[in-house]
Amino acid sequence: MTNNPSYQEKFDDLHACVLIPTYNNENTLSKVIQDVSEYTLNIIVVNDGSTDGSLEVLQKLPQVKSISYKQNKGKGWALRQGIEIARQAGYDYAISIDSDGQHLPSELPRFLEKAEQFPDAIIIGARNMDQESVPGKSSFGHKFSNFWFKVETGISAPDTQSGYRMYPLFLLEDMRFITRKYEFEIEVLVRAAWKGVKIESVPVSVYYAPRESRVSHFRPFKDFSRISVLNTFLVIITFLYIKPRNFFRALWNKKKRRQLLDDHLLSPHHSDELKAISIAFGTFMGIVPIWGFQLATAIFLSILLKLNKTLVILTANISIPPMIPVIIFLSYKMGAYWMGVDALDLSFDRNITLQTIYNNLQQYIFGSITLAVVAGLTFGILSYLLLKIFKRNTSVVA
Repeated sequence: MTNNPSYQEKFDDLHACVLIPTYNNENTLSKVIQDVSEYTLNIIVVNDGSTDGSLEVLQKLPQVKSISYKQNKGKGWALRQGIEIARQAGYDYAISIDSDGQHLPSELPRFLEKAEQFPDAIIIGARNMDQESVPGKSSFGHKFSNFWFKVETGISAPDTQSGYRMYPLFLLEDMRFITRKYEFEIEVLVRAAWKGVKIESVPVSVYYAPRESRVSHFRPFKDFSRISVLNTFLVIITFLYIKPRNFFRALWNKKKRRQLLDDHLLSPHHSDELKAISIAFGTFMGIVPIWGFQLATAIFLSILLKLNKTLVILTANISIPPMIPVIIFLSYKMGAYWMGVDALDLSFDRNITLQTIYNNLQQYIFGSITLAVVAGLTFGILSYLLLKIFKRNTSVVA
């Protein structure tokens, strides 16, 4: 039995276990397992192809459920295998903890308490990254990871790189992951957030061994490169699919639609000037000739320029299919002024399609940029005047 039967009871009530992925940590593995056993015997160890004495350590602990395989495949793969084993064993939650002694088992109760408050959330153990013993690469990776997580999900989390976590297995059941190394811990967070899973944090203390005795399998160049490639794909998916999807879902939801109106169009936190500029910019981006990338570029730049994203997205959709013939026709008409005698004469009829653009690409490009500027300025000025009139009428009524 554990020395803290009350914690074992809490683990059992939550159907929770502790998941320990390990690779060549024979010097610390036994101690980590022993310390975890002070709180629970619901332990699963995944031996990720260790070539040291880790297997022998596990063989001396038959009470611990473990799986071993010969080839090292990466921490992400080990976690994925452990999560699947935990799910098959009937657990609803798994707390992942490193086998190098960095994570302190004494912090396990924090996760249990947080899970009782937020049963449908991934709970991250947020480390104190200001302590002197934190390696430089960990401090950099911490800031790097937090920044891109915010870009990809809109969620501010204090320590997205921490491997000390509690996973709600029932919420990850239908997800199929693609990464196998350290980048898995980024993938699972981002994709879970996209699915609507809450991301919560609890402060935890960690121990970093002295540099001369510290064992780390993180390869700065290779692993940062992998994480960077993953973040590139996640950002592309975010702007091409996730953000537009979330926006249109909100439009179809009456409650969220009203919230969008209050938070963005009527928001007192944004000036009328900023709203008008956002509408002008969205209109410009919806017409400018970068078909297929207009919305993604508009969203990215609106974040970069700190504009009203909802208004930018809404007005960027000026180029919806029914409006495409009108935009092409007007673009060619405006482009004619730049082309002079070489201008292509175009009549407005149902035969106007994207293929028409290729008849005189230069005229279309010149004209569409001109139309984008004119339409953007027009809509921006009109919206600014309407916002001022609306505000004046509202104050009069009040």
